[in-house]
Amino acid sequence: MSFFNSFGRSMTRAPRPPKRSTTPTSSSFPSTESLPGTPTMPAAPKPLYLCSPFVEAALVKGNFKHIVMLPKYADVMEWVAANIFDFYQNLNLFYGALSECCTQQSCPTMSAGPSLNYTWINQDRKSVQLPAPTYIDYVMTWVQDLLDDDNVFPTKSGREFPQTFPSTVKHVYRQLLRVFAHLYYVHYPQILHLRSEPHFNSLFAHFLAFGKEYELLDIKDVKGQPNSPVGIGALWDRWKEMGILEA
Repeated sequence: MSFFNSFGRSMTRAPRPPKRSTTPTSSSFPSTESLPGTPTMPAAPKPLYLCSPFVEAALVKGNFKHIVMLPKYADVMEWVAANIFDFYQNLNLFYGALSECCTQQSCPTMSAGPSLNYTWINQDRKSVQLPAPTYIDYVMTWVQDLLDDDNVFPTKSGREFPQTFPSTVKHVYRQLLRVFAHLYYVHYPQILHLRSEPHFNSLFAHFLAFGKEYELLDIKDVKGQPNSPVGIGALWDRWKEMGILEA
């Protein structure tokens, strides 16, 4: 997709998210594989976010393709930047509501699947395990700093987006996806307790549809690897079957 010259944009800066407490526990599912001659373990229970009526819960009905289309006369860079800002703001609000149940004791790793724990690349370029609240705090602080940087997300009229903007927003998208993946995999019961599943599902479906439309989203990040699948990969497939996401 070609990028056109940007026009001025004014966005209200989000307050820097407070330092968060540590994350809640991630439940591990038993393996369904067994060795010959050993008892077969019971199959893992189906995640609540894939069960009816929760998987159908939404504020917006129909295909999200129509919502994410570039408005007439809008600059694609501006459109992507504005939507990244909104996705970050809304996800940050959801995490804030769930942060009390996401602690270092309950979530000692950034889990997002039965055998998947995301790792953080530290300053020494080493991959390290972090408690989920620490990982999420690093992500949210990093994204907020980018949004506050006028060299990355310009807000003044006539200011050009940097050539690195597309690669930057892809990286942002990947990290925000990981936050969504952890909240679905570990904290969906708390989302149901708050009766927020229609809001959260609609936000995530919008996020997925937008990422696919503007090539910000790598399907490998949504589904993971065969030996370490992402929990939300099954949700992606289910919503495609339902016509919520474009096939």
